[in-house]
Amino acid sequence: MVNGDAKKEEILQAFHFRHATKEFDPSRKIPEEDFDFILETGRLSPSSFGFEPWRFLVIESKELREKIRNTAWGAYGKLPEASHFVVILARTIKDTKYDTDYLKDHFSKVKELPNDMMEKYLERIEEFQKEDFRLLEGNRPLFDWASKQTYIALANMMTAAAQIGVDSCPIEGFNSDSMNQLLEEEGLLEDGHFKISVMVAFGYRVKEPREKTRRPFEDVVKRV
Repeated sequence: MVNGDAKKEEILQAFHFRHATKEFDPSRKIPEEDFDFILETGRLSPSSFGFEPWRFLVIESKELREKIRNTAWGAYGKLPEASHFVVILARTIKDTKYDTDYLKDHFSKVKELPNDMMEKYLERIEEFQKEDFRLLEGNRPLFDWASKQTYIALANMMTAAAQIGVDSCPIEGFNSDSMNQLLEEEGLLEDGHFKISVMVAFGYRVKEPREKTRRPFEDVVKRV
């Protein structure tokens, strides 16, 4: 059993190791068992109300990787060099509004809530969406809220990757309309139930980055 101080040091070392890798070594591939581990940390990530409003598209097709490379400017330098490339989708209002079939199925079959408990839970979600966060004023707010949840999974996957010596780079460098059009043409958005949230490349660095810099602890943490 690793003692607490050693475990904390190990975790902090992973955070110092992780950086937004700009150049990947195309000759090195992540073992599948390691990449499945990274994906599993995304799957097990927390989400608001337990919606799990995400899907992780692991892009293995060389043809699709090339299409993404030519559509998303932020991916151009990462593909095809990255060992693995993931497009993270977020569910849209078709699945995340309080009264959708997806949520009823999710809470009854996945979360296994009794019917009476599920009804009360959905009523609380309705209040949250209508009044607390006002997420039903158009289609975009609820999607943006779901997209926030995907970033939790994204961060966990990148941290888990760093802990086993795998590099990563989150990618927002794309036109969302163009990427959604491409993914829709590929039949990956399920008739508007998903839209792109963010992308991430995984692999192994070509060169060491400069030393990590951050604002001082005292500047970002305020005890009140």
